[in-house]
Amino acid sequence: MRLHRSTITLLAAATITPSALAYPVFSTPAAGASVPAGTISVAWTDSGSPAISTLTTYTLTLIVGGNDDATQLPLTAIEAQGEFSTGNTASGTVTAGLAGSTANGFFLKMVSVSSDGGTITTYSDRFTMTGMTGTTPATYLDAVTALDGSTAGPALVDDVSTDSSATSAAAGGDMFTIAYNLQTGLTKYAPMQPVPPTKITAKTFTPLFPTSAYTIATTWMPQASILTTITESQTFSVSSMENTATAQANPTDDGSDMAKFLRRWKD
Repeated sequence: MRLHRSTITLLAAATITPSALAYPVFSTPAAGASVPAGTISVAWTDSGSPAISTLTTYTLTLIVGGNDDATQLPLTAIEAQGEFSTGNTASGTVTAGLAGSTANGFFLKMVSVSSDGGTITTYSDRFTMTGMTGTTPATYLDAVTALDGSTAGPALVDDVSTDSSATSAAAGGDMFTIAYNLQTGLTKYAPMQPVPPTKITAKTFTPLFPTSAYTIATTWMPQASILTTITESQTFSVSSMENTATAQANPTDDGSDMAKFLRRWKD
């Protein structure tokens, strides 16, 4: 039997191309939808084969801003410790004061952990949050305006490892990427502490993260609900070695007052 050249090419590609990992495809909210502030419902479907069951846990965050990381502002965690085994829906609460009602300025970011190790990050299409009473910072608002009304969210990011030993590290690693004030539950995760530079070059103060909303207490507050904070392990390391330089010789006995003073303590 003779095979057409195009058939041979397809067979060769199938032989050398590894199977792609399935990932969630958001179905709700739909592209360009208007979602009122308050309770938000999220749903997704399976992208294909292999099954989405190869993914274990996920985090789901509401974002406002552009398609680049530098222009994306996380607003709230819809689900901080979700499990795919419980289904393909999630829900959370969006506080009206988190941002302004920017048209098609909002989207969802899901970081999914693979049972093979590593993560895969998917984004929903853009939609509008109505009834928002806050203010969106200019940097993120300008990034939305630059998209000229597009409802397409950022591109998928595939960081899945083929090394199964990375699974345990990935299971907790994604939590460190969520802003501390957006996390829920009794245990929270803090990012790796930065290493101080050897020189101070900054001339002006610039915050590492945007400010978060707060409410001034007018009555006694309840006891703290956070039991544990886990900080990401520091990868910075230092090494030291013995100083092999010859020690400086002792002062000579020159009859000076200092020499006499030092001899006094030899007894």
